[in-house]
Amino acid sequence: GAVMAETRPLRLLALHGYWQSARRLRQRTGALRKALRGRAELVAIDAPHRLPSSAEDDPDGDDPPRGWWFSGPGTFEAGEAAAAPAGLEESLSAVAAAVAEHGPFDGLLGFSQGAALAAMVCALRARGDPRFPVAFAVLVAAFASRAPAHGHFYREPIALPSLHVVGDTDAVIAAALSRELAQCFVEPVVLSHPGGHFIPAAAAQKKAYLEFLERFCPGQGQ
Repeated sequence: GAVMAETRPLRLLALHGYWQSARRLRQRTGALRKALRGRAELVAIDAPHRLPSSAEDDPDGDDPPRGWWFSGPGTFEAGEAAAAPAGLEESLSAVAAAVAEHGPFDGLLGFSQGAALAAMVCALRARGDPRFPVAFAVLVAAFASRAPAHGHFYREPIALPSLHVVGDTDAVIAAALSRELAQCFVEPVVLSHPGGHFIPAAAAQKKAYLEFLERFCPGQGQ
């Protein structure tokens, strides 16, 4: 009889949070990667900006905390309407380079500041930016940048499928900020969980992730 075409898992480019790194994100997504096994694989990259850190932050010296952009000199505060945000262009270039070098990627998965960056990439993609051929994004604990210089990302509805994961008790990025960003997207899917600032992967969320990912076939982003 006919042999079923073998489908590869979806590939997601994973963007870590502020003060994290690719390795730290991998360490904290074990449950998620297990939940998505066979359906999607995560490829994490480091943000280009090293953060000023002490020896305690990085006892080995080989995995410094990193960030995607700053709201002040060497600092970041999600709620701050930064007059002179710095570092975003380098990060968009880093994402484009990762897509070119390690792609193709079907979608993005971002956490916290990485999810905010992923939303900006979605906005550029929806406007036809050829550097970011992705079909969807999973945004966990995301927010819209308050910097006026970043306002252009949110002026028109972002026409890319999105799953927004919101922690009802998130003390770092308030749930309201994530919900507000979701409203910038066309037909966002919002998944609430009772927890805080982490990427949830319990049974209820696993089901929601898989239902969302079922809409996409490998290679659609191209």
